Amino acid sequence: MTSAEKIRNFCIIAHIDHGKSTLADRLLEVTHTIPQRLMREQFLDKMDLERERGITIKAKAVRMNYRSRDDSDYILNLIDTPGHVDFNYEVSKSLAACEGTLLVVDASQGVEAQTVANAHLAKENRLRIIPVINKIDLSVADPEKTKEEISVILDIPGDNALLVSAKEGTGITDILEAVVHLVPPPSGNPDSPLQTLVFDSNFDTFRGVIVFIRVRQGRICKGMTIRMLATGKEFKVEETGIFNPEMQPVDSLSAGEVGYFTAGIKNTSDVKVGDTVVNVLAPGVQRLPGYKEVKPMVFSGLYPINQENYELLRECLGKLKLNDSSLTFEAENSIALGNGFRCGFLGLLHMEITRQRLEREYGLSLISTAANVVYEVTLTDRRKIRVDNPALLPTSRTSVICEPFIKASIITPPEYIGTIMQLCQDRRGIYLNTEYLSHSRALLTYEIPLAEIIIDFYDQLKSKTKGYASFDYELIDYRPADVVRVDIMIARETVDALSFIIHREKAYIRSKEITERLKEVIPRQMFELAIQACIGSKVIARETIPAKRKDVLAKCYGGDITRKRKLLEKQKEGKKKMKYIGHIELPPEAFMAVLSREAK
Repeated sequence: MTSAEKIRNFCIIAHIDHGKSTLADRLLEVTHTIPQRLMREQFLDKMDLERERGITIKAKAVRMNYRSRDDSDYILNLIDTPGHVDFNYEVSKSLAACEGTLLVVDASQGVEAQTVANAHLAKENRLRIIPVINKIDLSVADPEKTKEEISVILDIPGDNALLVSAKEGTGITDILEAVVHLVPPPSGNPDSPLQTLVFDSNFDTFRGVIVFIRVRQGRICKGMTIRMLATGKEFKVEETGIFNPEMQPVDSLSAGEVGYFTAGIKNTSDVKVGDTVVNVLAPGVQRLPGYKEVKPMVFSGLYPINQENYELLRECLGKLKLNDSSLTFEAENSIALGNGFRCGFLGLLHMEITRQRLEREYGLSLISTAANVVYEVTLTDRRKIRVDNPALLPTSRTSVICEPFIKASIITPPEYIGTIMQLCQDRRGIYLNTEYLSHSRALLTYEIPLAEIIIDFYDQLKSKTKGYASFDYELIDYRPADVVRVDIMIARETVDALSFIIHREKAYIRSKEITERLKEVIPRQMFELAIQACIGSKVIARETIPAKRKDVLAKCYGGDITRKRKLLEKQKEGKKKMKYIGHIELPPEAFMAVLSREAK
């Protein structure tokens, strides 16, 4: 058993693509945690999606043994975190399990929007922040300017920031020395009653739920009966272990240590991230504050193309929710798509990653409906309801509809300020202020409806600024808005899965886009097909798919013209009848084409 004085728990936080995962690789190498023959890039990023996209999606924990320059042995528990704004909840979970953090800043890019947000999170959790300036090997690196930005923008002393190159391995030992000498050891008495924070979990087919924990006080070992305070469920511990970086069983985990335990937990709903685990023999232990709770901001319906996979989809969503506490889902039914689930996400990337994980890891084929936000609706009888599904928005009996607004912080080179202001104004943004952080960096602050940024705002921002601008946001409040529900009707039938909520001024343009795209992807029928976009009973856009025509004159090799006319009239009458009794099935491609990002 290791003394808590020799343990250091820390994480790495930074803006996306500032080198967190590469730095974690070098730390694993220098501490000889991973043999050189097994080393590969992004070692802690296990998912194929993470390696393909070059981003971290899930926070990872690993235990490293390090002998310092003064020949003292330490145990370092590292948690690598994501950088994209959609996965901020992963960062908040990691911070709750640590005493210190490495704040990594790219020497060529400087302080970005997500750097600011992560620094605030670390300060809120009262962590010891160690600034690290990475990528000093680049020809465009400017460490002195970056130090100044850290001091001015983040209000963190930047003069002593560590200069490193994670790619070349420069300065890695200095980071480890800073961690052991600057990050405080964990507090907590190993002889006190057990109090453990659950900061993540995973599901194993053979062992059940694997619970990732940080022991605050006391000791957890095999054979102990523990209780989950949030659910009240009790289990007998079957195994405790550490991440080295693979799971390695140990006899017990004591105060200050980070590791895992298994207890034959088969039901994923019995474990909640942020919960406190206690010993049933020591009642009265208080629940830990856990971490910052994050509510979903974007909602979409997920439906299996094959309805036989409905229960499988339910089971798979439950497994994903186990280590993704911000994912929510509840059953819903669509006339067009059958049975599915209404899922809540933190953003569009979060939604996209979740869908791809379901398709890749579990072999599901899915259709997703258009992403939308939650609206607060006040009915005429003064009752308030929350609507996350466009099909459920009342078209009557409403007095006020409020939409969520966010405060957007955009850091950009000054030459792109005009372009960004135009982009924000096109999205109904309200300008607040411009602050010049340096001669080459400006901070623009806007208030923008969340519905206007969830689709392609981030992509447009990167495109219009050649990748130089960075973006972060936080939800501020709900405000009254002139929004309407647009229903899509095909052959006089409303397709509920294609309904959407939009600001009245933009309803016509969006409706025109959708009807035109549907015309392209819906196959022609034997009768004329009308595609209409409606607000209530008013049609605001329409496209018509002409009927597929059979050549009834193929066998007429001449003769009187009246005979040909008679055949054509007969065909025309038949098509009129088919129009009334005809029923079409929309192919999945129709939904995918309309709901794809390009359609926005």
